[in-house]
Amino acid sequence: MSRGICPRVNSFDSVRILALVIFAVNAIEADKHTCYEVRAAFQQRYIGPLHLVPEKPYKDADLQICKHQGPSCCTKKMEECYQAAVKRETLQKIESYTYELENMLSSQLDTFQDMFQYLLSFSQGHLSSLLEGTYSSLSRQALPHVNQLFSSLSLYLRGANISVEMTIHKFFNNIFPLVYARLINPGIEGSVTAGSTMGDCLRMIRQDVKPFGNHPVTMAQELAEVLETGRQLSLGLDKGLEVINATEHADLSRDCVKGLAKMVYCSHCRGLTLIKPCVGYCLNVMRGCLASMAELDQPWRTYISSLKKLTLAMAGHHSLELAMLGVRGHVNEALLYAQSHGPLITATVGPNFKTLLYLFYKTPSKRYKSVQLKEVIESLETEASSLLCSHTSVIDKNNTLEHTALKARHSFPLKPSKSNNPNLRTLSREFLGQLQRYKSFFNTLPELLCDGEQTMDDSTCWGGDGVVE
Repeated sequence: MSRGICPRVNSFDSVRILALVIFAVNAIEADKHTCYEVRAAFQQRYIGPLHLVPEKPYKDADLQICKHQGPSCCTKKMEECYQAAVKRETLQKIESYTYELENMLSSQLDTFQDMFQYLLSFSQGHLSSLLEGTYSSLSRQALPHVNQLFSSLSLYLRGANISVEMTIHKFFNNIFPLVYARLINPGIEGSVTAGSTMGDCLRMIRQDVKPFGNHPVTMAQELAEVLETGRQLSLGLDKGLEVINATEHADLSRDCVKGLAKMVYCSHCRGLTLIKPCVGYCLNVMRGCLASMAELDQPWRTYISSLKKLTLAMAGHHSLELAMLGVRGHVNEALLYAQSHGPLITATVGPNFKTLLYLFYKTPSKRYKSVQLKEVIESLETEASSLLCSHTSVIDKNNTLEHTALKARHSFPLKPSKSNNPNLRTLSREFLGQLQRYKSFFNTLPELLCDGEQTMDDSTCWGGDGVVE
């Protein structure tokens, strides 16, 4: 009775079904023994011309890297393309990681230099306001020298071969004739003009006469110390960029490229285009390739440590900010000193002019100037004797000016407002945090490069000669 339930299959249908099964099996086997997947990967990764990939696996005795006893989808020409591709890909990966570090150093260099320029501009405006408000009689002619001073300091912070001490002494040399003619001896303003003999001589003898006391020396020493730290930090960041740029253009040895090709592409020769290298295997290959970079690890750590020390020295206790804001105070105290010691300075200038007069007499080409000098000396000596009598009243007057100027100086903020610009200490703290991340960069670079090749979820990986569980 059950016979009627199942339909009978005639002999013709049985033959047809068997033929279909055999065809399917043959199709699967045929696909299994083709190089279709290899050709697809070869094309998608732009490794080389597609005609280099064979249609079916075969034995190639000329293989040098991806040697295999069984049939292979690779040829010697494909091995050459694989080497070129893996070299290009590895260098691109190295460049991508070094770019992050390079970008950090470059952006920090720009940030610090912008902050330095902000402080210089703030200090320059601070000093200019002092001259315009308290010493208006000489401000118009003194401001170009102020601009020159801060322009030179800006170049120094950017690495220019400039002496801070000489720059500051040059500034005080240039303003001395103005101070002498407009603050100390207003009656001789016409004798001290731009390019005049008297102006040139006053500039020459300024450091001997010391009309500003020790204030120029103190200012020069203080600024030289803190600006040197900022300058070294800028130069250090620039040197770091040179090192990173050199690593980007580092070449890979022939043995390294062969090892990389074996690690990344030899699995393709067997049709395994999706399997990834084992983590330990990748690290061994990468460490061998980057052995020369690994040697940079200790010098790089020392370099990072130096940057930290420079940053802390520059930003600690707002050292650079306070030094720049202190320029106004140093110049103000120097001018007050010159005013309060005016008669003594005038008396001291005379003998120095006599020395210059002697030198002018000895130089025929400048003899015509000696007549002018002689007249100036006589007038200065006459005026010095009268000024000595009023020495006390000048000191009293200038004590009042000093009190007013110091009060004005302390009315300025000690650091930029947070709403406009962050202060140098905040920038430095952020920079130190970034440095910490990159202190072992060259030592961990192989791990970074292998991170993208790791088999996180798969239970098998490529070990160079075959699949490893």
